[in-house]
Amino acid sequence: QVHLVESGGGLVQPGGSLRLSCAASGSIFSINFMAWYRQAPGKERELVAIITGGDMTNYSDSVKGRFIISRDNAKNTVYLQMNSLKPEDTAVYYCYVRAAAAYWGQGTQVTVSS
Repeated sequence: QVHLVESGGGLVQPGGSLRLSCAASGSIFSINFMAWYRQAPGKERELVAIITGGDMTNYSDSVKGRFIISRDNAKNTVYLQMNSLKPEDTAVYYCYVRAAAAYWGQGTQVTVSS
């Protein structure tokens, strides 16, 4: 069984930074890509950033230039470095791993507020 454990969320002031981590444990092989999604209250879940096995990355327009996604293949871990945070970045952030099956993390709350 595969588990995704997220960490790093919290409360931060506008302009601040946070780093999210998501570690995959269990029998997981041949990860195709890893990604971060977020869901704000009353809104649909949206893709924030994605990284492929070849380390190609893509970002939503709303976070491009501020967020950086990276991965450590040896640790089956994906990271999201979030800089210059804005109140509109407030959401529950979920990691997503696509291997032979799809896996979701439990979500971690990020709140950007003064």
